[in-house]
Amino acid sequence: MTFITKYWNSLDIESLAISLTSKLLAIIALLIAYSLVKRFAHYTFKKTIVKSVNFSGQTKGRQETLIKLSQNVMDYTLGFFVLYWILSLLGLPISSLLAGAGIAGIAVGLGAQGFLTDLVNGFFILFERQFDVGDSIQVSTITGTVTSVGLRTTQVKSVDGTVYFIPNRNITIVGNQSRGQMKAQIDLPLPFDSDLEQVTDIIHQVNQKEVGHYPEIIGSPIILGGRTTTTGTFVFRIDIITENGKQNEIYYTFYKLYQEALKEQNLIT
Repeated sequence: MTFITKYWNSLDIESLAISLTSKLLAIIALLIAYSLVKRFAHYTFKKTIVKSVNFSGQTKGRQETLIKLSQNVMDYTLGFFVLYWILSLLGLPISSLLAGAGIAGIAVGLGAQGFLTDLVNGFFILFERQFDVGDSIQVSTITGTVTSVGLRTTQVKSVDGTVYFIPNRNITIVGNQSRGQMKAQIDLPLPFDSDLEQVTDIIHQVNQKEVGHYPEIIGSPIILGGRTTTTGTFVFRIDIITENGKQNEIYYTFYKLYQEALKEQNLIT
């Protein structure tokens, strides 16, 4: 207790409090400045780069991808400088920390490999335009719409609203459903003894009545007729070519229309 008391008495509490208060205020001011600079940088980017001739020639999805990526780079750069200044304000020996980081880098190196792999793979995703913001993609078991493409991760939002953060290194095989025309393939289960000519006439009637209301449908639906699936089910197949990203909507809409029309004629129950 005597040692603690002597140590406490030796401290200049007033000077220490003034020093801590000044450093805290400096850090708060620095964070406010960081927020303002960040907003200004994003605003300047949108007013200059976004409206440039070359950028305007890109597709909307590509523009969103480049905007989010550029903002990511700016945020990382500003964040690095803010962290450096905060450490300096706290009086930490940055040069010693950097030297120590060189030694600790051997231990951290394995973890950094994943980070670098994310960056490299992310670069090739962007360079090869494998997908852009707004594209419907499938990565492994995840299917959804791309909401963001970053330096390290890609964000995909599924139909049920779940947002997946996928490290770029895990994107090895990707299926893009938003490039070119897509096909909604509709299989209507039918009894084996169905009158296929009557079914065909009903499908034609539905198409003539409804297709014109859906500009996302390209051309006329292709009626392929009856066939047996690999599971042994007898179906009547119709293929509808659509704009990319519209195939699921058209599938569910016309499946219901066809089914209701067939029920009215007592061809299915």
